[in-house]
Amino acid sequence: MARILKTDGMKKCIGCFTCMLVCSGLNRQNHSISKSAIRIKTSGGLSGKFVANACIACTGERACAESCPTGALDPRPGGGVILDSKKCISCRKCAKACIVGAVYFDELQNTPIICKHCGACARYCPHECLRMEEVSDDI
Repeated sequence: MARILKTDGMKKCIGCFTCMLVCSGLNRQNHSISKSAIRIKTSGGLSGKFVANACIACTGERACAESCPTGALDPRPGGGVILDSKKCISCRKCAKACIVGAVYFDELQNTPIICKHCGACARYCPHECLRMEEVSDDI
């Protein structure tokens, strides 16, 4: 079965950014929070809680994939997309089309940063704010 990232435990988040560092290190070979496919931010103000902005694993119509003129984003079993970087022309249409603003762009590599739903962020979250959930493999 496919697995997707769920961010429903954010009440426990202290904003340590471990998830972001692990994601960027494992998936982009760069320990920079700006290279992460998940972003942690405050919901507002000094006393605001933290929220995670990450791919919600769309099924059916995937706006990011539909906006891609070269077909560089293929549907991923269970939801979301997989990037074929060889087809990507760096047009950024996927980032503009994402309905939750979870497609980021790597300016140095000139490619979009797409969540793979690999689960690394959830495995290394010290407060178990993130989790992986099994879903149907249907595309």
